[in-house]
Amino acid sequence: MDTKIGALDACKPPCNGVASLPNGTVSTIQSQSYSVSPPAIITSCDPTLGSHLARRLVQVGVTDVFSVPGDFNLTLLDHLIAEPRLNVIGCCNELNAGYAADGYARSRGVGACVVTFSVGGLSVVNAIAGAYSENLPLICIVGGPNTNDYGTNRILHHTIGLPDFSQELRCFQTVTCYQAVVNNLEDAHELIDTAISTALKESKPVYISISCNLPAIPHPTFSREPVPFSLSPKLSNKMGLEAAVEATVEFLNKAVKPVLIGGPKLKVAKSCDAFVELANACGYALAVMPSAKGLVPEHHPHFIGTYWGAVSTSFCAEIVESADAYLFAGPIFNDYSSVGYSLLLKKEKAVIIQPDRVVVGNGPAFGCVLMKDFLKALAKRINRNDTSYENYYRIFVPDGLPLKAEPKEPLRVNVLFQHIQKMLSSETAVIAETGDSWFNCQKLKLPKGCGEMIFRYEFQMQYGSIGWSVGATLGYAQAVPQKRVIACIGDGSFQMTAQDVSTMLRCGQKSIIFLINNGGYTIEVEIHDGPYNVIKNWNYTALVDAIHNGEGNCWTTKVFCEEELIEAIETATGPKKDCLCFIEVIAHKDDTSKELLEWGSRVSAANSRPPNPQ
Repeated sequence: MDTKIGALDACKPPCNGVASLPNGTVSTIQSQSYSVSPPAIITSCDPTLGSHLARRLVQVGVTDVFSVPGDFNLTLLDHLIAEPRLNVIGCCNELNAGYAADGYARSRGVGACVVTFSVGGLSVVNAIAGAYSENLPLICIVGGPNTNDYGTNRILHHTIGLPDFSQELRCFQTVTCYQAVVNNLEDAHELIDTAISTALKESKPVYISISCNLPAIPHPTFSREPVPFSLSPKLSNKMGLEAAVEATVEFLNKAVKPVLIGGPKLKVAKSCDAFVELANACGYALAVMPSAKGLVPEHHPHFIGTYWGAVSTSFCAEIVESADAYLFAGPIFNDYSSVGYSLLLKKEKAVIIQPDRVVVGNGPAFGCVLMKDFLKALAKRINRNDTSYENYYRIFVPDGLPLKAEPKEPLRVNVLFQHIQKMLSSETAVIAETGDSWFNCQKLKLPKGCGEMIFRYEFQMQYGSIGWSVGATLGYAQAVPQKRVIACIGDGSFQMTAQDVSTMLRCGQKSIIFLINNGGYTIEVEIHDGPYNVIKNWNYTALVDAIHNGEGNCWTTKVFCEEELIEAIETATGPKKDCLCFIEVIAHKDDTSKELLEWGSRVSAANSRPPNPQ
């Protein structure tokens, strides 16, 4: 249904349908209309700061903004709502709004949230930090103090009681790549445009604070039809690129059994297709790091699984760690991805490719070389060598199926994921919460369709904030309504952020949430156990039923055995396929993957290293 808001519709420019994104790529924006009930009638045809910001968001591909109202951002929200191509989605709290913008950005390439000054801004900081760690362009907009209050030594509400309003800004400076404080109209246009373009160019979050008395004011710089963004593409240094390729070719061609491993920064470098092109050309055994799952097609003929040290998929680590050369494209080596720094790798055997830098062995290093350019150029020069994949094929033994469950036997988690595997298709997406779902979801075989611009498997490994997946599921499902999101969430994580199931219902989403109820923080138990890892058990299905409250399409069930699980999945994918489906899975508290047991013990050992002698 078209939205009619006063006389503003007559003043709207037509949507040009295109937004320029980083590195010259183009995102098509589908024009959408939403039914809203604005709190105010906006009738001015003169372009205002608020309308300019709204149009800029639409222009870069944002059609949904996640928000929490507060007195400092209410007028701004009026003007965002007045843009018919922009849907303002109210969330239950600021943290979830940030997580939702994170999930949205993973699919759309950019996301946005709007909160109020200080109490809202400081609440959303954790989500913004997570987006920073995952290289996501996220525009965090805060309604700021009245322009007349700056420099007056007044104390405002929502602050810590000091007349200095910069505390929020200082917090955001460490987790955003650009900060804009808009407290006058003269440079507002330039600050907003610079912030948004910097987010796209750097693929990191930015912070924009807009004084609460400015959004409704017209100004000549706010054109009714803003000039489209045109970001200059980053370019490789041609001589550096040639030298890097030459050094890498010499390094890899003399190896006997080299391997190829994709890392999470393939995504931010927009190099997934170029990486597959290199894999096709070189013939090496092909693996991914855990946080790169979904970036490389798993049906590739030389794909051998996830390389995660001691908790790799079967036979993958043996091939990678026994290689005499390995090329890592976009890796992140932290204590989690390295399983407590226990990877059996040697720097002198590695070619490390980052988004704009290549390091060959212990040197040389080549800067100003873009990953996509490098991978494409290397694919044309590399000699084909199938040895590592042939070795894998010789030793590989397929994983066995879980033991067959007895009738009405309590459901085991490995049986659960065996059935989730059967649900996957090109029409689904998977969100894995921090915890044992990391390890169980890694073993899922993703169907065809993963690759450049199709990221259907998401989890937050670098930051690992428990509870992230609830908001991320909300945002991701909103960005790709044509796909059905399957979210795997532990009970401890769900207790952090459960409220925004209500927002999923308000938005008419049809995700399937598997709530794995095993009575506590299982991932923490396997690192270091204690009474603090036990949580109060909830009746989760009853909670979601209460949130549903008869409004929206929702179906819930609780399963204890395989027979009930099969029936629940058949219902969720059949009669209730257009509903939000919440399936609470009752599992034993000690039912964990073998990978979590190994990983937890190694991370625990890394955490408990004694101080070095002084």
